[in-house]
Amino acid sequence: MPVSDATSPGTPTTPGTPAPAGAGASPGTAATGGAAVPGKPMAAGGPAASGGSAASGGSPASGGSAAKAPASGEARTPKSEQTRTLILETALRLFQERGYDKTTMRAIAKEAGVSVGNAYYYFASKEHLVQGFYDRIAEEHRVAVRPVLEAEKDFEARMAGVLTAWLDIAAPYHEFAAQFFKNAADPESPLSPFSPESEHAREAAIAIHREVLAGSKAKVAEELRDILPELMWLSQMGLVLYWVFDRSEGSERSRRLAVRGARLTGRGVALARFRVLRPLVREVHELFSDFLPGMAQAAASRRTAGAGGGTGAEAGRDEPGDERPGPGRAGGEKPSGPAART
Repeated sequence: MPVSDATSPGTPTTPGTPAPAGAGASPGTAATGGAAVPGKPMAAGGPAASGGSAASGGSPASGGSAAKAPASGEARTPKSEQTRTLILETALRLFQERGYDKTTMRAIAKEAGVSVGNAYYYFASKEHLVQGFYDRIAEEHRVAVRPVLEAEKDFEARMAGVLTAWLDIAAPYHEFAAQFFKNAADPESPLSPFSPESEHAREAAIAIHREVLAGSKAKVAEELRDILPELMWLSQMGLVLYWVFDRSEGSERSRRLAVRGARLTGRGVALARFRVLRPLVREVHELFSDFLPGMAQAAASRRTAGAGGGTGAEAGRDEPGDERPGPGRAGGEKPSGPAART
């Protein structure tokens, strides 16, 4: 990219801030040298509060993930926020019209009416633009689920509400999702929801499922409180995969799948109360953690943090919500009494 793209007169890298030396020197590098990172959800069109390194997977403290942070102590201006939103909106439109692979950062900058250097300042690469899209969806979803989470206590109703709310939010982007799915489907791609680059967007989505579980009437053993929300999120990813290729009117089949999937998930959570089934739940979780790159890193971090500790289950103690099989049930005998009604 010519240096003039980033330093042309009258086109500062960010409103009110001159372009740093070397801005635009190489595609894919944020203008100030601190590459923006995919990460936490943003308020619609909102910029990052602090920067991060794409290499390290660092994230802004709050707000949009792919934008470069302003100078220390300097607040984002409305003009800056508008520019970032304009670039993202333009990119999403071009991705849908031309396809992800055929859309260049230069084309996005031209359509948005900004310099190439200015586009790279806000988004270090096309991948960061897609991460910006993830962030937008995540923030809109977080807001959309509030009514159902505040009104419902039944786990199945909460789960179904969260899944159908996601389908509502994602509906305008259906064709666009199909365009870049071939990239996102590769677990090694930074566009994959399982990649290290997507960690903070992924954690924001898992946080919603953590709230679904915590606010419900479902009884959950302490040792499974961190595991189950991740498995619930994985079930949502299965729904997303189906939705990408769903050509039914209004994604009606995906909506039916969301409701039935919520029912099945609810039954799985209920069965997880039984102590004898908990090893199976942990094994399923470990299977995904070991084979999906981003989740493997998160699992390794948790194991390191928890080294030397032990749960009540590991120590042989019962926990709130424990269900033990009766004496005759291990041999296949039919339970009687309260256990039979569980």
